[in-house]
Amino acid sequence: MRRHLGPIFDLTYLVLMTNVLLSVTVLPLFFVPLAAPLAAPALCAAFAVFAGHPGPVAGTFLRAWWATLRKATALGGLAAGALVLLGADIRAAWGRPAGAALIPVLAVLIVLVLATTLLSLVALAERPGARLRDVLRASLLLSVRRWYLTLPSLLVLVLFQGLFMAKPVLAFALAASPLLYAVWANSRYTLAPVLIHPQGRTL
Repeated sequence: MRRHLGPIFDLTYLVLMTNVLLSVTVLPLFFVPLAAPLAAPALCAAFAVFAGHPGPVAGTFLRAWWATLRKATALGGLAAGALVLLGADIRAAWGRPAGAALIPVLAVLIVLVLATTLLSLVALAERPGARLRDVLRASLLLSVRRWYLTLPSLLVLVLFQGLFMAKPVLAFALAASPLLYAVWANSRYTLAPVLIHPQGRTL
């Protein structure tokens, strides 16, 4: 009986501990908008925990957080800057004659930024030593080529964002790990062509 319950306890610990670590490293940053890019290493660390399961949760999280700190923060800053600029452009084009043509293009660019950033974070969790330029290029290409996998991941993130906006503490305490695990698993499958190259070469 104890042997059968072991995996259940391990999974419960994974979910609860990852939620706690995410809450400690991410939740305070959302109340300081300029520091939001610092949340990116925490997401990388959570993805690394999922990839390393079964294994030590806290140790894996902290090691991955440190290993991806520089690159993930830079990635988060680039994404945040691009989203701010694109959002400002949409606002400027709203209600103008050119807006009908520009706004859909800008909206697509926002989706591409989000998709590329998400896949890049998953890739960095798996390959922290990879060059950021290579990660971004592969993530952009695969987010478009395998769009049917990218869209579900983004929809799950939208759901999590809605939960966070309504109840931030509960979103991180209960929903963070299950939803992020779904995003990670789907994104990892999207990245399979570069994470597991047929000739043995990876990012």
